[in-house]
Formats: sequence, structure tokens, C-alpha cells
Amino acid sequence: DYEGQDVEKGQPLLEIYSPELVATQEEYLLALEYDQKMKQSSIKEVSNRAASLLGASRKRLEYWDIPVAHIDELEKTGQVSKSLMIHSPVAGVVITKTVLEGKYTKPGENLYKIADLSRNWVYADIYEYELPWVKAGQEVEMSLSYLPEKVFKGKITYIYPYLEAKTRTVKVRIEFDNSNGELKPDMYADVRINTSPKKSVLAVPKEAVIQSGERKVIIIDKGKGFFEPRDILVGFETKVYYEVAQGIKEGESVVISSQFLIDSESR
Repeated sequence: DYEGQDVEKGQPLLEIYSPELVATQEEYLLALEYDQKMKQSSIKEVSNRAASLLGASRKRLEYWDIPVAHIDELEKTGQVSKSLMIHSPVAGVVITKTVLEGKYTKPGENLYKIADLSRNWVYADIYEYELPWVKAGQEVEMSLSYLPEKVFKGKITYIYPYLEAKTRTVKVRIEFDNSNGELKPDMYADVRINTSPKKSVLAVPKEAVIQSGERKVIIIDKGKGFFEPRDILVGFETKVYYEVAQGIKEGESVVISSQFLIDSESR
């Protein structure tokens, strides 16, 4: 029982019996015998046809994922094996095992699932307003609830091109090294994406902006008790500020308290 265990590439996992495998081996031995006889033929076309038939028979054995060493052994001994030893095609951890001794299997059925956990993918949800700050290749720091003192460092490898309809978020894929096996599949984690700040930006505090349907309005203090409501066009958004792309100039005073009262009085 290999479930949950590490396996190496080429390691034998199970032995399986198949009448088709027996027939394929017999066909290969017949093709091998025919090729050896036809090599002495003076007719080149006949010898070429025999070599082509042998090559096709060998290729059919290779399609069964039979190791080359086993095929060579079949050639030397001429003995047909009634069962096939299945070897692991990759190195990793057996995460699922469905086969049992004596079980009948069908073509295409998964007997084992082997995962290479030396590098793990982590999926993070990014809100819409955060998207301008996120780029592929950015460095990421991650922490786990059961290892709060340790910081894992990874990199964004892919940003999905669509939003999740229910959460209004975009998934990003982050890759981390897991050679020590501390990261387990289906864990939850907190990630911090290290972004570059946007410099020389005109911004106002979020509490200064009045949201009124499709419009975003701020109140400008003109001095001497006069105020001016003004529509603005916002750009990037952070937790505290809105970038103002259009509507105010640097140095103008913006009301950040009681602006709703001033706006209602102005009407």
C-alpha cells in the first residue's frame, strides 16, 4: 500500500495481468523471428518490410509503457510474461490509490494519483480595486496559521483573465518551494504581495468623497465661508485614498468632515 508514501521515478507500484499484453508480446516475438529470417533475403524489399513490422510491434509494446529493459529481456529469453509490472512515471507522493489485489480494471481508469509536491501552487483572491497593483513576477510573502513565525517567499506566475462572479475577485497563482514538505494541499494561508508604489499622484482621503450614484463629488473650501461642490474622476484606490485623475488641482483644500451637510445646504 503506497498511499501517502513518497515514490521515485521508475519505482514498481503494482503487477497487472492483461490478455492483450500477452498477445502483444507474442506478436513481437513472431515479428522478431520473421525479421531475423528475412535479413538473409536477397530481396531488399522483403527485409525492409520485416524490419518495419518489427518496429511497429516494438512501438506497440512501448505504448503499454513497458520499460526498455523489459523489452530487451523479452528478446533475450523469448519468454512471454503474463503480467506487467507498472512503474511510477514520475517522482512524488501517492495521494490516491484505488486499485486492490484482484480488482478488474478498465482502460483509462486511474489506479494511482501521484503528485510532485516539491513545488506548490497557492491561489489568492484579489479584489477589483487591487488589480492595478498586481503583476506577474511579483514577489509574495506567505504565512500559515500553524507556523506563524515563518515567512514563505514565492512569486506570482499567473493571473487569471476573468473575475469570479460571486466574490468579484480575480484568482492569481503563486508558486512556492516546498522541498521540506511544510506546505500541504488544501491549506489556507495569508499572502502579502510586494508591489511598487505609484509616485507623484494627486490623492484625497476616501472620507472626503461623496458617492452619489454614478457621480463622485468632493467639497472644495474656497475660503471665507464659501464652498464649491465639484465632480471628480478617480483612478487607483487604496484602503485610505482615492487617486484623483481629474477635477481638482494640487494645493486646493478639500472638506473631509460634514461635507454631506454642506452638500445638502448647497442645494
